[in-house]
Amino acid sequence: VQLQASGGGFVEAGGSTRLSCAASGSIFRIYAMAWYRQAPGKRRELVAAITSGGSTNYADSVKGRFTISRDNAKNTVYLQMNSLKSEDTAVYYCNAHVISSHHYTGADYWGQGTQVTVSS
Repeated sequence: VQLQASGGGFVEAGGSTRLSCAASGSIFRIYAMAWYRQAPGKRRELVAAITSGGSTNYADSVKGRFTISRDNAKNTVYLQMNSLKSEDTAVYYCNAHVISSHHYTGADYWGQGTQVTVSS
C-alpha cells in the first residue's frame, strides 16, 4: 500500500491551496484518513481526520479554515486550506488506516509529506 500526496507549495497569507492524497496497492478497505503536519522544531500534530462514513474532526487552529473530504471510489483524501496563515507553514503528511487485501490485516500508512509555505 502506498500513499501519494500532492499539492501545496508557496502560498501568500490569506490565500488557498488544496492537498490531495491517493492510496494505491492491495487495498481491501480504508477506514479513517487524516492529515498531519510538522513545522520546523515542532512535533507532528493532527490537522484533520475523516472516517469512512464522512465524520470529521479538526484541530482548533484550523477550524473554519480547512476542510477535509474524501472520495472513497478513488481512495483519495483532500485537504482544502483557506485563509492561510504563516503559522500553517509545515510539511503536511497524509495518513490512512488500511485493511490490506493480502492478509486482511490493518495498518497505518503515511504519505511522503508535502511542503506548504505561507508567506506573510
